[in-house]
Amino acid sequence: MRIEETRLDSGRPEARRPVGMTLPDGEEKPAVRIAAGEPLRVIPTEEFREILGQARREDRTYLMEHESKEILEAMGISTTGCLVAGSEDEAAGMARTVGYPVALKIVSPDVVHKSDSGGVRLNLNRPDEVRDAYREIVGAYRYQHVVGVSVQKMAAPGVEAIIGVTRDPNFGPVLMFGLGGIFVEVLKDVTFRILPVTGQDVEEMIGEIKGYPLLKGYRGRSVDLAALKNLLLRISDLVTAFPEIRELDLNPVFLYSTGNCVVDARMFIGEAAAKIAAKPATDLKGLFYPRSIAVIGASSAQGKLGYNVLRNLLDHGFAGRIYPVNAKHPVLQGVPAYPSITDVPDEVDVAIVIVPAEVAPAAIEACCKKGVRFIVVETAGFAEMGDAGKKAQARIREIIETHGCRLLGPNCSGVINTHHRMVQSIGLMEELEKGNIGMVAQAGVYAAGILTGLRQVMDFGIVATIGNKMDISETDILEFLGKDRNIDVIAMYMEDVTSGRRFVDVARAVTAVKPIIALKSGRTEAGKKAVSSHTASLAGNDEINAAAFRQSGIIRARDNEHLFGLMKAFAKQPLPPGDGVLVVTYTGSLGVAATDTLYLNGLRLAELEPELQNRLLRILPDYVNTLNPVDYSFSMEPDQLRKTIQIGVESGDVGSFIVVIQGEILGSFVDVLQSIDYRGKPLLCCVACKEFMMEDVIRMEKAGVPVYSTVEMAAEALAAMRRYRLYRERLLQ
Repeated sequence: MRIEETRLDSGRPEARRPVGMTLPDGEEKPAVRIAAGEPLRVIPTEEFREILGQARREDRTYLMEHESKEILEAMGISTTGCLVAGSEDEAAGMARTVGYPVALKIVSPDVVHKSDSGGVRLNLNRPDEVRDAYREIVGAYRYQHVVGVSVQKMAAPGVEAIIGVTRDPNFGPVLMFGLGGIFVEVLKDVTFRILPVTGQDVEEMIGEIKGYPLLKGYRGRSVDLAALKNLLLRISDLVTAFPEIRELDLNPVFLYSTGNCVVDARMFIGEAAAKIAAKPATDLKGLFYPRSIAVIGASSAQGKLGYNVLRNLLDHGFAGRIYPVNAKHPVLQGVPAYPSITDVPDEVDVAIVIVPAEVAPAAIEACCKKGVRFIVVETAGFAEMGDAGKKAQARIREIIETHGCRLLGPNCSGVINTHHRMVQSIGLMEELEKGNIGMVAQAGVYAAGILTGLRQVMDFGIVATIGNKMDISETDILEFLGKDRNIDVIAMYMEDVTSGRRFVDVARAVTAVKPIIALKSGRTEAGKKAVSSHTASLAGNDEINAAAFRQSGIIRARDNEHLFGLMKAFAKQPLPPGDGVLVVTYTGSLGVAATDTLYLNGLRLAELEPELQNRLLRILPDYVNTLNPVDYSFSMEPDQLRKTIQIGVESGDVGSFIVVIQGEILGSFVDVLQSIDYRGKPLLCCVACKEFMMEDVIRMEKAGVPVYSTVEMAAEALAAMRRYRLYRERLLQ
């Protein structure tokens, strides 16, 4: 690559000329646009390091436009080029070479937002206009460090897009794509993905923006989607290869029917974040299925947390060995106790620490010396309490890293595994049935409240609370639950994600085999981001979290009620094999409401085959004239419902059922609905005001039929199940 130099008449520092354009005394060679299917080029390491070195020598935190475009063109990305003029005569000569019309832009390390500060002149068509514009720009910035004025050929109009990269403190580099102009300025029609991205990620990004119809084709115009996909993949490769790129803006990018072209580009640089060495993979089976548990801080005094933890292990019949540890009492709740963990004669798989925070580090160190592999710290008073707590937590980290132990917490409520009869909770828990739901909760009290309230209608297999997640994270537990054969559905209550890209990779692997439903709190917290780039200003915390969930196939719940509704649907019913739904109701108004919600969520009313329509007509009362929704108008009886559902089961167009039942007669339908062979088609039930007839609702839920207060909630749950089935099927293609 030939690098040319030019100086301003004032002798200011030299400016590099990027590839893609020739000097005024040479023949014009416009940059070639990216062709669809062209393989990605070798990363331009030499060019980037040279430009980065120059920026650092000048103490700059961003690359000027001509530097950014040089890197992009070395990647095979088409730009409008960028010749830097040091005088008005040189600018006029460059304009003649590249061909009118041209644009002039200020080139200065002191000017980041050129358009906002009057540093851009567009659509210049004559030499005198170029000279005037040059003088105006240089004069306007006479008090700044001006390298020169760039001369660029005006790009042919196309569909305007914006592409950018920003850095998220948890997930690292994040790619943004959207349509430009009013779409980004007013509508904020952009989407994000965590880098690096795959071809499938990019295709989903392009397809999910509201302006996608403009890209796919509108009034005979369309853009080269293959070239756009190629461009996004190249940006992913570039930023992944060079972590010094902190932010990047390509705005605008013109998309054409063949290829695309970057009109303006900025890159912000910094020190590359140090790579944190990943911990060796740990099999967490010993944490969730231990053979022995020690309770450090166990007590016989009711009301103390140490009493509750030991009581739960005993009452729920933990089959392994239990070792209470208390220096003052030889026997606790009828179980022999030991003054120290080191006095326990046998091996200990898990130690639960429930002693005051000031003595917890010593207790943890004793556990490590004993050879305990997993330590659960339910004690609070660490990083969540301020600087002193953070120092104590840092001390604990040093201890476990020195000894190679793994730690859950601190400030958690332990693990519950109904398949192992193990309840470590700090709150007393009543009897729990074995279940197929695995839950990861950042807040222990939250998880305890869920179990207390929902155990009547949902059965949990494993509940893991992670607290401050100093060591074992939500991703570690998610990875384990993904492999546990007792767990079919995973639910997550999350306040933040600390394991970044690994979370996305693990979640994507898990969602290929079982659904993950997540409730992320803190959605409205303002992102603490620098707004030097347009991308960073658009990428709030919640947008990044939503992108990570979409990228990994996680189903996002909007609130707790939505979370619980999705959990029980996925846990109790099979995934719909088709998008047609048969709605059976006792009132037409709820049938209409169900229909609206189905169509708004990508489902539809099923159409029965002619022979099945005739069979259904023989069942229906004379005054019923609709076959879907089937409206029995307060006359529905259990046998009618059974026959109606059996007809739907035989239909090839019916993939699922919504049944609306009167609450006062709900109990008479339980046995009927439980006895039907649905042949893999899910059924969800709606009972208006179900809170006032919970005894029968619980009976129905125990029979395996989820019950919802509204048809809208039932229809949304079915739609989520159908989307997840389609997601799984796409992965298998």
